[in-house]
Amino acid sequence: MQNNYTIFYADDDADDLDFFRDVTAAIDKNIDLFTHENGNQLLVAVRNPPPSPHIIFLDLNMPGKDGFEVLKELKSSEEYKNIPVVIFSTSNDQQNILRTRELGANLYITKPNSFAKFQKSIEHTLSINWDVFNPSLDNFIYTV
Repeated sequence: MQNNYTIFYADDDADDLDFFRDVTAAIDKNIDLFTHENGNQLLVAVRNPPPSPHIIFLDLNMPGKDGFEVLKELKSSEEYKNIPVVIFSTSNDQQNILRTRELGANLYITKPNSFAKFQKSIEHTLSINWDVFNPSLDNFIYTV
């Protein structure tokens, strides 16, 4: 299991970005976190390395390009389709969850409301061997 991670996270909510920064700082791993305020910023960063992300966390409801559009662009690109994308959203709407899975998301997490659960969900994503992980109906949604 690797101990160095480059994480890209796109979310239009400044409080959520700050919370994500605080949680990743508390995790006992070397994490380089790059936050983006919208989907367009994230796509520009992905297309202009360095750095390149090991994993992308993506909010769904953002102005401009929303998470669905960003996910679709990433997963339809030969160059970026193998980057794991974790949907990190307040929505637990089954239609949204199903749609993100169909678009190629690797995991879906409803944003936890406590620091400990938030940390546990991020640690879980970092423990996954994405080279062999196959999202199924049984393991696509992560609940803390």
